[in-house]
Amino acid sequence: ATAPADPAQPQKESRYGALLGLEGAGAAQYFRVFPCLIKGEWGFKKRQRRPPRDPVNALLSFGYSLLTNQAASAVNVVGLDPFVGYLHSSQYGKPAMALDIMEPYRPLIVDSTVITLINNGMLTRDDFREQLGAWQLTKRGRRVFLQKYEDRLNTTIVHPEFGYSVTYRRCLELEARLVSKWLMGEISEYKPMVVR
Repeated sequence: ATAPADPAQPQKESRYGALLGLEGAGAAQYFRVFPCLIKGEWGFKKRQRRPPRDPVNALLSFGYSLLTNQAASAVNVVGLDPFVGYLHSSQYGKPAMALDIMEPYRPLIVDSTVITLINNGMLTRDDFREQLGAWQLTKRGRRVFLQKYEDRLNTTIVHPEFGYSVTYRRCLELEARLVSKWLMGEISEYKPMVVR
């Protein structure tokens, strides 16, 4: 026997699709103005992941990969499955929960690191190489990026929900703990961290 169909399923799928549409439109708008935040001409026109077609996309892709791994560690620490998310779809090999957790932190950690490194001249075009249309960091470029990325992860802020000082690294774990509590029914709603 098959389980009865959920009569609310079409409505849920419609809302989920609308939510993803809004997220996609927001990301498109964000990356449309992103070049205005970068000093000089770096060839960044739009977000291109695979392969990154310019140095800025190479930095963003590298940073987002690092942040995804950091979020996956936080998710594992609290006992959640990093491959089953609440927003990103579950696909083989895709750490959906880690992507859900890291999403609000992309501009706070990675994007701000990229902007700082470029605008302060800490990275130049000499820190990149192009191979078969894809850009990547040189060894020196990776070292500089990793140092600034770690500095950013260790930056202390006052958590807007809890009111005490934490690093961004700790915020990722707190985010995972809040999601876990929400999924277990220990809290009635989950609100991702928002920094004003």
